[in-house]
Amino acid sequence: MDLNAEVDQLIKTSQSWVPMIMEYGSRVLLALITLAVGWWLINRLTVKIGQLLALRKADLALQGFISSLANIILKILLIVSVASMIGIQTTSFVAAIGAAGLAIGLALQGSLANFAGGVLILLFRPFKIGDWIEAQGVSGTVDSIQIFHTVLRTGDNKTVIVPNGNLSNGIITNYNRQPTRKVVFDVGVDYEADLQKVREVLLALADDPRVLKEPAPVVVVTTLGESSITMSLRVWVNTPDYWDVLFMLNEHSRDRLKAEGVDIPFPQRVVRVVQEVAAQ
Repeated sequence: MDLNAEVDQLIKTSQSWVPMIMEYGSRVLLALITLAVGWWLINRLTVKIGQLLALRKADLALQGFISSLANIILKILLIVSVASMIGIQTTSFVAAIGAAGLAIGLALQGSLANFAGGVLILLFRPFKIGDWIEAQGVSGTVDSIQIFHTVLRTGDNKTVIVPNGNLSNGIITNYNRQPTRKVVFDVGVDYEADLQKVREVLLALADDPRVLKEPAPVVVVTTLGESSITMSLRVWVNTPDYWDVLFMLNEHSRDRLKAEGVDIPFPQRVVRVVQEVAAQ
């Protein structure tokens, strides 16, 4: 009798919790399937967004920024929707996310400033990927512009990560923004040198296919130093040719001037030694 009573009680109990398990189990299963499929679709969608921006020839930094931002927002919405399917009240869930967001925002003020700086950089575009810039005490080629930071590659192939907040609020020197640059090459010559001959030699050096004809190269006297006269050759070149032309002038100027009998003096000091004869 006792065994039959226990079996009857178990059957009655199962009749109450089995439907509940079936109901919530199906919800959880459907939510997991939705989460997996939605996650995959979001990844595919963000890739398509990046491809669409690439077809429209958008800036590389803007492509990465919009794709990653869309990916994060869509996944947050997916998680909220899945929570609603399970039975979690989304109102309280959204309120909890808002409260957590406020707390995180207060704790991560610097990161939010970097995020805002990244948005400003992408909107106003003071530089783009591939530009050589100088900012925050470092200089290098812009490799990528992320949400919170910008990655620079220095001339000796080091990677420097600069926070966007500091970058957007500081001074930025962009060496590639303009199509042409002026090369200023200074050389000191002896006070006895023929300045007209020096001018002719420097202008002959400027007769190079990489040097632009307009504005025309000029040679001027800039300073009268303690031991030399400084002559300055000023030429305009296309920005990619700047360093090659400057190195060429450094390499050939001494030999050309020496061949014409023009000396390049070095700083000198005259020391007078005064000997005192001791009184006898």
